[in-house]
Amino acid sequence: MTIRAALFDMDGTIWNSPVDWLEVRRAIGLPRDGRPILQHLAELPPKERARGVRILHRYEAHGVKNGTLIPGTCELIRFLRDSKVKCALVSNNSRRSVEGVLARHDLPFDLVMSRDDGAFKPDPEPFLIALQQLNVSPEEALVIGDAHLDLLAAHRAGIKEIILVATKEWMRPLLPSDIYFHRAGDLFEVRAIVTGLLRPRANS
Repeated sequence: MTIRAALFDMDGTIWNSPVDWLEVRRAIGLPRDGRPILQHLAELPPKERARGVRILHRYEAHGVKNGTLIPGTCELIRFLRDSKVKCALVSNNSRRSVEGVLARHDLPFDLVMSRDDGAFKPDPEPFLIALQQLNVSPEEALVIGDAHLDLLAAHRAGIKEIILVATKEWMRPLLPSDIYFHRAGDLFEVRAIVTGLLRPRANS
Protein backbone atom coordinates (compact mmCIF):
# COMPACT_ATOMS: atom_id res chain seq x y z
CA MET A 1 0.00 0.00 0.00
CA THR A 2 1.31 3.46 -0.92
CA ILE A 3 2.11 5.86 1.93
CA ARG A 4 0.01 9.01 1.40
CA ALA A 5 0.22 10.71 4.81
CA ALA A 6 2.76 11.07 7.62
CA LEU A 7 1.50 11.95 11.10
CA PHE A 8 4.13 13.57 13.33
CA ASP A 9 4.33 13.91 17.09
CA MET A 10 5.90 17.14 18.37
CA ASP A 11 7.89 17.01 21.64
CA GLY A 12 10.77 14.57 21.41
CA THR A 13 10.11 13.94 17.72
CA ILE A 14 10.62 17.25 15.91
CA TRP A 15 10.90 19.57 18.93
CA ASN A 16 13.70 19.28 21.48
CA SER A 17 11.93 20.56 24.59
CA PRO A 18 13.97 21.10 27.76
CA VAL A 19 11.00 19.92 29.81
CA ASP A 20 11.61 16.82 31.94
CA TRP A 21 8.18 15.15 31.94
CA LEU A 22 9.10 13.02 34.94
CA GLU A 23 9.75 16.27 36.79
CA VAL A 24 6.34 17.54 35.69
CA ARG A 25 4.72 14.41 37.14
CA ARG A 26 6.57 14.92 40.43
CA ALA A 27 5.55 18.59 40.57
CA ILE A 28 1.88 17.71 40.11
CA GLY A 29 2.10 14.62 42.31
CA LEU A 30 1.40 11.97 39.71
CA PRO A 31 2.79 8.42 39.48
CA ARG A 32 5.03 7.22 36.66
CA ASP A 33 2.70 4.52 35.37
CA GLY A 34 2.77 5.04 31.62
CA ARG A 35 -0.59 6.79 31.47
CA PRO A 36 -0.59 10.32 30.01
CA ILE A 37 -0.51 13.28 32.39
CA LEU A 38 -3.75 14.50 30.81
CA GLN A 39 -5.57 11.32 31.81
CA HIS A 40 -4.41 11.65 35.40
CA LEU A 41 -5.50 15.29 35.50
CA ALA A 42 -8.97 14.41 34.24
CA GLU A 43 -9.41 12.05 37.21
CA LEU A 44 -8.41 14.57 39.90
CA PRO A 45 -10.88 16.59 42.01
CA PRO A 46 -11.55 20.05 40.47
CA LYS A 47 -9.23 22.03 42.76
CA GLU A 48 -6.32 19.63 42.34
CA ARG A 49 -6.97 19.41 38.61
CA ALA A 50 -6.84 23.20 38.24
CA ARG A 51 -3.53 23.29 40.11
CA GLY A 52 -2.14 20.51 37.93
CA VAL A 53 -3.22 22.24 34.72
CA ARG A 54 -1.50 25.46 35.82
CA ILE A 55 1.72 23.54 36.45
CA LEU A 56 1.45 21.76 33.10
CA HIS A 57 0.87 25.03 31.22
CA ARG A 58 3.89 26.60 32.94
CA TYR A 59 6.17 23.78 31.89
CA GLU A 60 4.77 23.73 28.35
CA ALA A 61 5.38 27.47 27.98
CA HIS A 62 8.96 26.92 29.14
CA GLY A 63 9.32 24.17 26.55
CA VAL A 64 8.17 26.42 23.73
CA LYS A 65 10.34 29.35 24.76
CA ASN A 66 13.53 27.39 25.36
CA GLY A 67 13.19 24.44 22.99
CA THR A 68 14.82 23.98 19.61
CA LEU A 69 13.88 22.31 16.35
CA ILE A 70 15.43 18.85 16.14
CA PRO A 71 18.00 18.55 13.32
CA GLY A 72 16.58 16.94 10.21
CA THR A 73 13.00 18.13 10.74
CA CYS A 74 12.83 20.53 7.79
CA GLU A 75 14.64 18.12 5.48
CA LEU A 76 12.31 15.24 6.39
CA ILE A 77 9.12 17.24 5.90
CA ARG A 78 10.41 18.65 2.61
CA PHE A 79 11.33 15.14 1.43
CA LEU A 80 7.87 13.82 2.29
CA ARG A 81 6.07 16.69 0.59
CA ASP A 82 8.28 16.35 -2.50
CA SER A 83 7.25 12.68 -2.46
CA LYS A 84 3.56 13.72 -2.53
CA VAL A 85 3.03 12.61 1.08
CA LYS A 86 0.73 14.82 3.17
CA CYS A 87 2.13 15.85 6.56
CA ALA A 88 0.19 16.46 9.77
CA LEU A 89 1.28 17.42 13.27
CA VAL A 90 -0.71 15.58 15.95
CA SER A 91 0.37 16.56 19.45
CA ASN A 92 -0.79 16.04 23.04
CA ASN A 93 0.42 19.58 23.71
CA SER A 94 -1.99 22.49 24.00
CA ARG A 95 -2.97 24.53 20.97
CA ARG A 96 -1.05 27.45 22.46
CA SER A 97 2.13 25.38 22.68
CA VAL A 98 1.79 23.98 19.17
CA GLU A 99 1.15 27.41 17.70
CA GLY A 100 4.08 28.80 19.70
CA VAL A 101 6.45 26.30 18.10
CA LEU A 102 5.04 26.90 14.61
CA ALA A 103 5.33 30.66 15.10
CA ARG A 104 9.05 30.17 15.60
CA HIS A 105 9.44 27.74 12.70
CA ASP A 106 7.22 27.92 9.62
CA LEU A 107 6.85 24.19 9.04
CA PRO A 108 4.62 23.33 6.06
CA PHE A 109 2.16 20.94 7.70
CA ASP A 110 -1.07 20.24 5.83
CA LEU A 111 -2.92 19.83 9.14
CA VAL A 112 -2.19 20.67 12.79
CA MET A 113 -3.98 19.11 15.75
CA SER A 114 -3.53 19.55 19.51
CA ARG A 115 -5.22 18.13 22.60
CA ASP A 116 -7.62 21.07 22.45
CA ASP A 117 -9.13 19.55 19.31
CA GLY A 118 -10.54 16.55 21.20
CA ALA A 119 -9.07 13.31 22.50
CA PHE A 120 -5.38 12.75 23.14
CA LYS A 121 -2.98 9.89 22.52
CA PRO A 122 -2.97 6.93 23.25
CA ASP A 123 -6.61 7.26 22.15
CA PRO A 124 -6.58 6.59 18.38
CA GLU A 125 -9.11 9.36 17.71
CA PRO A 126 -6.57 12.16 17.03
CA PHE A 127 -4.94 10.07 14.30
CA LEU A 128 -8.26 8.91 12.87
CA ILE A 129 -9.63 12.47 12.74
CA ALA A 130 -6.43 13.70 11.08
CA LEU A 131 -6.60 10.96 8.45
CA GLN A 132 -10.27 11.64 7.80
CA GLN A 133 -9.51 15.31 7.19
CA LEU A 134 -6.61 14.39 4.92
CA ASN A 135 -8.80 11.85 3.09
CA VAL A 136 -6.28 9.08 3.74
CA SER A 137 -6.94 5.58 5.12
CA PRO A 138 -4.96 4.15 8.08
CA GLU A 139 -3.43 1.61 5.69
CA GLU A 140 -1.93 4.50 3.71
CA ALA A 141 -0.50 6.30 6.75
CA LEU A 142 2.79 6.50 8.60
CA VAL A 143 3.28 7.69 12.20
CA ILE A 144 6.53 9.28 13.34
CA GLY A 145 6.82 9.69 17.11
CA ASP A 146 9.06 8.96 20.06
CA ALA A 147 6.88 7.54 22.83
CA HIS A 148 4.69 4.60 23.78
CA LEU A 149 1.66 6.89 23.49
CA ASP A 150 2.37 7.38 19.77
CA LEU A 151 2.86 3.65 19.29
CA LEU A 152 -0.36 2.69 21.09
CA ALA A 153 -2.47 5.34 19.35
CA ALA A 154 -1.16 4.36 15.91
CA HIS A 155 -1.73 0.65 16.53
CA ARG A 156 -5.28 1.25 17.80
CA ALA A 157 -5.98 3.40 14.74
CA GLY A 158 -4.97 0.54 12.43
CA ILE A 159 -1.78 2.23 11.22
CA LYS A 160 0.85 -0.39 10.43
CA GLU A 161 3.90 1.73 9.64
CA ILE A 162 5.21 3.34 12.83
CA ILE A 163 8.63 4.86 13.43
CA LEU A 164 9.83 5.75 16.92
CA VAL A 165 12.84 8.03 17.06
CA ALA A 166 15.26 8.47 19.98
CA THR A 167 12.88 7.04 22.58
CA LYS A 168 14.01 8.05 26.06
CA GLU A 169 15.40 5.25 28.21
CA TRP A 170 12.70 5.52 30.87
CA MET A 171 10.00 5.11 28.21
CA ARG A 172 11.43 1.95 26.65
CA PRO A 173 9.93 -0.49 29.20
CA LEU A 174 6.51 1.02 28.38
CA LEU A 175 6.71 -0.02 24.71
CA PRO A 176 4.43 -3.04 24.10
CA SER A 177 6.52 -5.97 22.89
CA ASP A 178 3.75 -7.27 20.62
CA ILE A 179 3.48 -4.15 18.41
CA TYR A 180 5.96 -3.92 15.53
CA PHE A 181 7.63 -0.59 14.81
CA HIS A 182 10.77 0.79 13.21
CA ARG A 183 13.46 2.19 15.53
CA ALA A 184 15.50 5.25 14.56
CA GLY A 185 18.25 7.15 16.32
CA ASP A 186 17.52 10.50 14.69
CA LEU A 187 15.41 12.09 11.96
CA PHE A 188 18.05 11.42 9.30
CA GLU A 189 17.68 7.73 10.05
CA VAL A 190 13.91 8.21 9.92
CA ARG A 191 14.29 9.60 6.42
CA ALA A 192 16.25 6.51 5.37
CA ILE A 193 13.48 4.28 6.72
CA VAL A 194 10.81 6.34 4.99
CA THR A 195 12.74 6.17 1.73
CA GLY A 196 12.55 2.40 1.93
CA LEU A 197 8.83 2.48 2.70
CA LEU A 198 8.15 4.75 -0.27
CA ARG A 199 10.22 2.69 -2.69
CA PRO A 200 7.99 0.66 -5.02
CA ARG A 201 8.07 -3.01 -4.09
CA ALA A 202 8.67 -5.60 -6.76
CA ASN A 203 5.75 -7.91 -7.38
CA SER A 204 6.26 -11.29 -5.73
